[in-house]
Amino acid sequence: MGGNVTGTTTKRMRARWSALAIGMILVVGVSSTGAGAQSSSKEKPTATDIGITAKEIRVAVIADVETPLAPGLFQGSVYGVQGWAKYVNKKGGLAGRKVVVDFIDSKLNAADTRNAFIKACQEDFVVIGASALFVNNVSDIETCVNQAGVAAGLPDFAVVTTELDQQCSPTTISVNPPQIICSTKDDSPQTYQANAGRAAYYQKKFGKNLHGVYLYASDLKAANNANRATMTGMQEEGIKADQEFDVSSRAPQSAYTPIVQAMKEKGSNYAQSGAAQNSTVALRKEAKLQGLQGVKVWDCTLQCYDKKFIEQGGADVEGQFVALLFLPFDEAKTNTMLADFIKYTGKDKADGFGIQAWASGLLFAEAVNAAVDQFGVNGVSRESVFTEVAKINEFDAGGMIGKTNIADKKTTPCYALVQVKGGEFKRVWPTKVGTFDCKASNVIQLKLDLLSR
Repeated sequence: MGGNVTGTTTKRMRARWSALAIGMILVVGVSSTGAGAQSSSKEKPTATDIGITAKEIRVAVIADVETPLAPGLFQGSVYGVQGWAKYVNKKGGLAGRKVVVDFIDSKLNAADTRNAFIKACQEDFVVIGASALFVNNVSDIETCVNQAGVAAGLPDFAVVTTELDQQCSPTTISVNPPQIICSTKDDSPQTYQANAGRAAYYQKKFGKNLHGVYLYASDLKAANNANRATMTGMQEEGIKADQEFDVSSRAPQSAYTPIVQAMKEKGSNYAQSGAAQNSTVALRKEAKLQGLQGVKVWDCTLQCYDKKFIEQGGADVEGQFVALLFLPFDEAKTNTMLADFIKYTGKDKADGFGIQAWASGLLFAEAVNAAVDQFGVNGVSRESVFTEVAKINEFDAGGMIGKTNIADKKTTPCYALVQVKGGEFKRVWPTKVGTFDCKASNVIQLKLDLLSR
């Protein structure tokens, strides 16, 4: 696997990838559907790289699923990649080949996670929809050798990236760019980017005097840092913190008793938890138990957009706001790609992680299609994928997500806001279905020193 490759070699690899990206000045148009690109030369597909045969392109989805801490944690990402493969193959495959998905469970364990990526390097062409919290060693990914024995790296089309090494690795390609601006990772403080656009909506609707509690996930330092970067953005936009708490996703409802008591004492009218969706459920249930009144905004992001959230919370989570970076699922009639995501993934299996895993597949396919357009069906390699991805700066997954600059790892300014009403997620902003709020001012930059904590 290249464990003996030196840091100097890795730096040379990064320099080579940058040179490839800069040197390619011809930008070709590619299909946003993520399927069906073929060469016009009628060449027969052959085995061109690890995971690519004359008939198949094998991709791995690595996700934390079977874990007692959070059973089925990122199962949605697995369903999303599997659904995307069905869709692609129905449309004719990629580069004249059928897409085959290998699921590898990283089990919320660092050793299992590393072994999963090693296995993928040896057997699969790329990783799509990676949703693993313990990617804290990327040396195996960056030095992964291709069919020719060259350390080209393993393209990692990730959904969940919490660890700094993965976020800022040249092998990581994410539809969710990291909060940290990677060029500042060695600075003190570092610079972070956050989409805090919904703060303006809340203040316009409920007034400028919003203040409350912010709960940060405590099970993993990297996740805690990610929460702080995102929620500091909300505070910078005017929703002040009465108090901040670290909470575990394993914490029982009783652990939220002092949090709700603090909210009552401070007269808090806002609350947000960055931990798993069960954390917000527990907070809402404890607030109901203690008779907490006066909260105008119960806030949450991607993790709460899950049918389990409403099933577990019931009437206690009524009124919950959830910010999304993709279109709500009940708007499939407004977007063909969203309709296909629901159709091929399955309505009962679709969740927020799944739609972003599907989008990751579309991003990979766009890079493959571009490589085929230029070099033919046998010009698809890990290196050509890296080269083509480096040109993509307005990716929107067929309109399912807001336009995102993938190449420069920039946070999208686009979001949509839903609220639990009558036991269902209902769009509240922007009011027009099928649209996003994409004001440039939604993204702000922050100076924080989170890496020395």
